[in-house]
Amino acid sequence: MKITISIALLLFLGIATGKASNLDTLSLQVSWQPIENNYLGKEQALSVITIKNSSNQALTATGWKLYFNFIRIMSANDERPAFDVTHVNGDLFYFKANANFSGLAIGEEVRYELISNSWLVNLNDSPQGFYLVWDDGRIQPLPKVKILPPVDEKKFYRVGGDAEESAEHIFKQNATIQQAGTSVKKIFPSPVEYQEHKGSFKISKATGIQFDAIFQKEVGLLQTELSALLGNSLPIHVSSQKAKNSIHFVSSPDLGKEAYRLEVKKEGITIEASAGAGAFYAIQSLKTLIDPAAYATERQTAIQIPCVSIYDEPRFGRRAFMLDVARNFQTKDQIKKLLDVMALYKLNTLHFHLNDDEGWRLEILALPELTSVGSQRGHLSGTDRSHLPASYGSGPVTGEHSGSGYYSRKDFIELLAYATARHIQIIPEIETPGHARAAIKSMQARHDRLLSEGKPEEARKYLLRDTSDRSVYRSVQKWNDNVMDVSMPSVYNFLEVVTEDIVSIYKEAGAYLETIHFGGDEVPQGVWEQSPSVERLLATDASVKSKDQLWDYFFNKVYHILAKHDLYLSGWEEVGLYKVTDANGKKSWGPNKAFNDRNIHLNVWNNLLGNEDLAYRLANAGYKVVLSFVNNFYMDMSYYKRFDEPGFYWGGFIGLDKPFSFIPYDYLKNQQKNYLGRQLSPKVLQESAKLTEAGKKNIVGIQALLWSETIKTPESMEFMVFPRVLAFAEKAWAKEAGWETQLDSLKADQAYRKSLGEFYAVLGKQELKRLDNYHGGFAYRIPSPGLAVIDGQVHANLELPGFTIRYTTDGTLPTAQSAVYSKPIPFKEGLQFSAFNEQGRSSQVSLVHSDN
Repeated sequence: MKITISIALLLFLGIATGKASNLDTLSLQVSWQPIENNYLGKEQALSVITIKNSSNQALTATGWKLYFNFIRIMSANDERPAFDVTHVNGDLFYFKANANFSGLAIGEEVRYELISNSWLVNLNDSPQGFYLVWDDGRIQPLPKVKILPPVDEKKFYRVGGDAEESAEHIFKQNATIQQAGTSVKKIFPSPVEYQEHKGSFKISKATGIQFDAIFQKEVGLLQTELSALLGNSLPIHVSSQKAKNSIHFVSSPDLGKEAYRLEVKKEGITIEASAGAGAFYAIQSLKTLIDPAAYATERQTAIQIPCVSIYDEPRFGRRAFMLDVARNFQTKDQIKKLLDVMALYKLNTLHFHLNDDEGWRLEILALPELTSVGSQRGHLSGTDRSHLPASYGSGPVTGEHSGSGYYSRKDFIELLAYATARHIQIIPEIETPGHARAAIKSMQARHDRLLSEGKPEEARKYLLRDTSDRSVYRSVQKWNDNVMDVSMPSVYNFLEVVTEDIVSIYKEAGAYLETIHFGGDEVPQGVWEQSPSVERLLATDASVKSKDQLWDYFFNKVYHILAKHDLYLSGWEEVGLYKVTDANGKKSWGPNKAFNDRNIHLNVWNNLLGNEDLAYRLANAGYKVVLSFVNNFYMDMSYYKRFDEPGFYWGGFIGLDKPFSFIPYDYLKNQQKNYLGRQLSPKVLQESAKLTEAGKKNIVGIQALLWSETIKTPESMEFMVFPRVLAFAEKAWAKEAGWETQLDSLKADQAYRKSLGEFYAVLGKQELKRLDNYHGGFAYRIPSPGLAVIDGQVHANLELPGFTIRYTTDGTLPTAQSAVYSKPIPFKEGLQFSAFNEQGRSSQVSLVHSDN
């Protein structure tokens, strides 16, 4: 009997089923199943959509359209398909019945085989958000799509050896992790210097807090945190004299701004810092010394703090997290929760992606259409342009899904104040000139309103796109009208107003603003080619000699808009690039010398094929670089290749070890495979640019990122981010590890695996237990058990310690009451395993079954 092992995972669909008026009683169930990758020998995929009529009435042959979202361009795989498919824009399509369709009787179903460009890999490739629109205007959202896994796994491979991740492989990987001892370093992220001593200090209601006056705000936050644990506020007062049974904050000018010293003795605690930031980070370290169980208890008589001596400071000045709320919105309260956990793990920058093609999320008082139009998604019919179309399954009804929402000026001021108190700066991103459809359509709506009021000059003042432009292009996300026309003066009027409003918001909030991120990402080929406005600019402005210079023209203007407010420009890597052609005619990206001496900060995400050394080339050329690599730090990527594993994968699969293993100043040293897991060529490894000493000084930070195409709930956000972001936090704060610079590859690997095991121990035994209850608890991803069948016995293990493996023998899903796995058990068909935390929340399920 051949035994195989697989994993059955939970589906993360989050598809809107909102309400609409005048709903028809027709009930249709849509299912989708992928069939084959590399169909007909091309990089394309075959899949099937099945529509079943499960209602008590027939679906007529005409009189309706069936809308849905799908992230691939598609066509029928049938000479006589039942429906014609129309690509509306972006990821929005609709089916309309043709002469081959005669209706759908009760209980009947119809199949539509489709070919889509590129591969299909997991459930997030599925079509979603189906809704019917009747010719008389009635709208009916349909239930979420039923997603069926591929029948033939091998037909679903992309390339040779591209097998689905198995529980058996996970078991083997887990077995290579060096298990740390029962004792773990209690401060996290790891401090520069750490020493434990015997004994502990007891924080109780009698403990006082004394502080030098510069630390008053930080002490107030500590008092609030301890009050939540102890049930009452500790007395605080300004004093330079240390008293017994106290927590004493002392000003020490010799320390860096974010550095601190923390001394815990049996008689009290001393914290030294030169500024509020250092004191704040000392407080976070103090909090990680608290037993995680304390956060599960509402009231305690005392909190035991082990005696330690700490000196600490961060490795990188910018320790950033980027959150996209444009594709799918997150509430103000969820952002506060994120800021709290960022602060705990000493991240100091929230890069806030506030607009994109699918949404504008920040109220700008002078331009109300940005939110009245640009923050809402739903069905558009006829000439209706009151909101944006459905995207990423947001459905036909505005305001009832994460596709809709925005932060009022008051909300944003509140968030800025909240972040500032926690020593987090928020960098707002206004994506330009591409990824700007929400802004473009909002300003078109403003134009149409003012034109109808007889105000043509005012109407044109902030237009972002010339409606007579006939340029043909398609963005990566399939939009054909999402790029600002950079030749139009009204574009710069718009950017001036937005910049001025943002500056005033920060001023009112008392928040620090040093830069605005103006995007620059993914402008497609073909833009501006047939723009009358561009032709007028070329004819009247001698400084712009060709369309190739429009990029520099645009960002030069943006740079000077920001400079008027004493702000510097931030952008994605393309801002600092231009295309160069070698002797063989091959085009590639090179650093743009027009901007490299202007203190422009670039987030470099692209370290994929052909761009492995791009970040170093830009830093060496003089740009300030924030390392933001897709195959290390993109939290929206799947953990591994598995059909039911949520997340994208185009940048590779990112397990918990990917951020931890990153070597900032020599990242190809231990990252020698591409996004498909294939070995990079010796030529790439040998000839890639190395970071110069000058370039090293231009690496100003590192950043983790969460794009939100697949993130539709707070829980799904937390699942994708945690615990991976803790690996990132360790990399951002902790000092350089010895294995990063070890020249002996064998010794480096041994040291790395020991370090990884220690990190996993801290996560599983300490920090994830803290996150179970910290600020309401976090829905982090619990690792699935690895399984192996050895001599007829099923062995199980986990990537992280601290969880309980439970199993069932009858084919049902394990629960918190199922049998506990403590030793190998005899193989039996139908065994299922899950890992559980102390609250009874489970991992995805691992299965053992026979092929026979």
